[in-house]
Amino acid sequence: MQAETVDIALSSGDRDEAISRLYEEHALGLTRLALMMVGDRESAEDAVQDAFLGLHRRWRLLRDPAAALPYLRSSVLNNARSVLRRRRLPSWFAGAYDPPVWSAESAALLGAERREVLDGLHRLPQRQREALVLRYYAELSEEETAQAMGVSRGTVKSTTSRALDALGRILGENA
Repeated sequence: MQAETVDIALSSGDRDEAISRLYEEHALGLTRLALMMVGDRESAEDAVQDAFLGLHRRWRLLRDPAAALPYLRSSVLNNARSVLRRRRLPSWFAGAYDPPVWSAESAALLGAERREVLDGLHRLPQRQREALVLRYYAELSEEETAQAMGVSRGTVKSTTSRALDALGRILGENA
């Protein structure tokens, strides 16, 4: 998911084609981003689908077609935040949430070290997890990460640094 320009026409007649192209090129990467945030495939796919639906509804308000992909990233993050907030609701209101259990197939594919890192990542506070996932998994620049998170570049730098320190401590505990 390297930074790239998106060549999309703004006319409403091209809207469906442009959004379809964005979906074909970026849906998988956005789903992986959401998966890293929420921890289960169904919620991740829902977050991405909702982001694309939002883009479709707001297409005419989009001033710059190059802003479509950053809009989608921010929307996916916001949707993931909403999923995580709903999980924290009292169980009598929202139902209890059981964290995802890796399937036997997934467990076989993922090495023990990667599972340990993912577990450690999910133990981080939400903002720190977002910063790490966007910077190192989605390979966004500090500026793109700041834009997606809705914070300043300096906040991204400090949050990333604190997250790496915390993840190091978490992984050190498990060693």
